[in-house]
This record gives sequence, structure tokens and C-alpha cells, in this order.
Amino acid sequence: MSNREGRLRTVDLARVAGLSTQQVRNYEDAGVLPPAGRTDAGYRVFGERHRDALLTYRALQPGYGAVTATRVMRAVHDVDVAGALALVDAAHAALHEERVSLRAAGEALEALAGRDAAAPPDRSGDGPGEPDGRHGPRGLRIGEVAALVGVRTSALRVWEEAGLLVPGRERGTGYRVYGPADVRDARVVRALRRSHHLFGHIRPVLDDLRRAGSSEALRAAVEARGRALTARTRSMLAGAGALHAYLE
Repeated sequence: MSNREGRLRTVDLARVAGLSTQQVRNYEDAGVLPPAGRTDAGYRVFGERHRDALLTYRALQPGYGAVTATRVMRAVHDVDVAGALALVDAAHAALHEERVSLRAAGEALEALAGRDAAAPPDRSGDGPGEPDGRHGPRGLRIGEVAALVGVRTSALRVWEEAGLLVPGRERGTGYRVYGPADVRDARVVRALRRSHHLFGHIRPVLDDLRRAGSSEALRAAVEARGRALTARTRSMLAGAGALHAYLE
């Protein structure tokens, strides 16, 4: 692989990580690798430090993502170790916030399992943008549901536009009317949005709830997200260990 002086060619470095030679050049240009030397003919010449940098970057990628991993390595090579470590800290803080949100989703799941989502403590007052008046036994108005779920009425309208909520309409007035299943769905959407689930991930959960009338799909989503966060934490620990070794 290397010549008798211990230097590495671009192709040698590419083989170390299973990359193309162009990717190695791109990594140098992006600052993932320290600047390479050049031969008299203009060819790049790498060494063990470049090999270590490449392997460190590859170790950081799974847990921190390509963007953060690139920024970390660039900061290190700019002799800004404090800046690199701040990026690592920020990534771990963001992961912690995801865990907090996931715990909230789990708490929402338990709340769904333990209470009738459609039984409000009171039915007094309308929400913003809805008229005053008696509602009758058919359901709740948007303001009441927003208060029960703990969101703005605008959030309920956005979720409806995305196809997540499908409230009925009052005959004659056209006002939204939410039944027990609609309130349950709104609680689920709020819990999963707080866990950073995209609308496309939430729809299957709601479909299952509407189809089977159970919370098993929601429980599965929460458990899957928990496993994903655990795997990412382990990847971040491995990447941080590689970075520590590289800094040493």
C-alpha cells in the first residue's frame, strides 16, 4: 500500500475506508482531512495522520451525521478544539431533548390507555374563531379540543389540512365538531409531534388506531423510537471515543 517512506497515495487512503479516490479528494477539500502534501508532479501525498482523520470521520458519521462530523473535523484541523467539542456537546444535548420528547409521548400513551379522551372536565366556552352557543351532545368545538389537548386551534387546523384529523362538520353552520375518536387522535398527534415524528410517520399510527381502536401502533412507534435513540447513543459514544483518540 504505502511506499518505502511510509507515505500513502490517494488510492491507498481510499482503500482504507472503502471509498473512491474522488471522495478522498473531496474530504480533503472539505477539511475532513488535514491538507495533503504534494509531489513535484502535483500528486497528493498522505500519511498516517490523514488515515487516522479519515477513520475518525467515518466513526463520527453514524451517530453525529455527515454534516456535524464534517464540521467537527474541520474545526479540529483549524486548531479549534474547543469549537469541535462544542459541536459534540450540542449533538448530545439535542439527543437528550429527543429523549425528553419521547418520554412525553410514552406518558401520552399511558394517558390514552387510562382515560376516556373524550370526557372533558367541563364544556364551557368556545375557542377563538368559533361562535358562542350550546353545542349539544354531538361533539366538541375546536376551541374546547385545543384546550383539552394543550395546543392552539391553529395547530388543529394544520393537522386537519395534513389529513391527520378528520373532524365532522355541523350541518347548516359548517362548524367543526370533534367526537371521542377525534380527541384521541389529536392527543396522539400532539404526543408524536413532540417526539419529532413527521406527518408521514404519524398517519400509519392514526390509521391503526381508527381501524383497530387500540393504542398498540402508538406503543410500537414509541418503542421503535426508543430503540433508535439507544442505537444512536451507542454510535455517538463510539464516535466520541475515536475523536478523543485522534485528538491525543
